[in-house]
Amino acid sequence: MDIRSELKSLIAKNGTTLKKLCEELSDKSGKNIIGNNITNKLRRKTIKFEEVQDILSVLDYRIEIVRNK
Repeated sequence: MDIRSELKSLIAKNGTTLKKLCEELSDKSGKNIIGNNITNKLRRKTIKFEEVQDILSVLDYRIEIVRNK
């Protein structure tokens, strides 16, 4: 599964929308975050790691890196 599908799934699981997520991100960062910008970055695969971390933080998730055994 790619990051776009994964984030869309997590947004739906949390019972929220991209618009509400962007509002929370805007409040948290003090910047104007627009849903179309996030959608375009995901589509073009140009979203930054820090942006994904911020989105996951708002959704109450985190990234964990685990070594393969």
